[in-house]
Amino acid sequence: MSQLVPKLVVGLGNPGAEYSETRHNAGFWFCERLARELGVSFSKEARFHGFAANARNDGVWLLMPQTFMNRSGQSVAALARFYRIEPAEILVVHDELDIPPGQLRLKFGGGLGGHNGLKDITAHLGTQDFWRLRIGIGHPGDRNEVVNFVLKRPGRAESDLIDESLDRALSAWPLMARGDWNAATQRLNTRVVPKPAR
Repeated sequence: MSQLVPKLVVGLGNPGAEYSETRHNAGFWFCERLARELGVSFSKEARFHGFAANARNDGVWLLMPQTFMNRSGQSVAALARFYRIEPAEILVVHDELDIPPGQLRLKFGGGLGGHNGLKDITAHLGTQDFWRLRIGIGHPGDRNEVVNFVLKRPGRAESDLIDESLDRALSAWPLMARGDWNAATQRLNTRVVPKPAR
């Protein structure tokens, strides 16, 4: 499994300008940066219910579902089935309440942490066995405030920390792209901010 290279990177978020800067769209933010890094542009793909970009030179598709978060699986499954991409070749990038801003976690499979996007992807793929890159956004401290919290913009200090974590995630992309998940996990899951000089 660890040697499989990603053929599909999915950023999770909600469509529409009113959501573009909200915490729940952290997955979109990563995908947009990765597209710039790889020199590709997104175009609307109705058959995949989202914006897709084909980084042919890198052998990977980028996808931002436009179905709203709780129906993300419809988009992911449509593209994955069309191009015969296995769940273990998919990396889903999403916001994570249980991790503070500035921190990241890369992992394969496991629980869904109550994330509606992950729940729907799992339902459509029929398995939890896909890679996730969790971008810490922090927690409001009250379960009743979660919906309100994820659909708001982060404050300046939080935003800076999330930006730094997205840069770190992007710097680890070459490791993920060649299937060196262990090295990528070690780099991204280390709680060192800022990184020490070598």
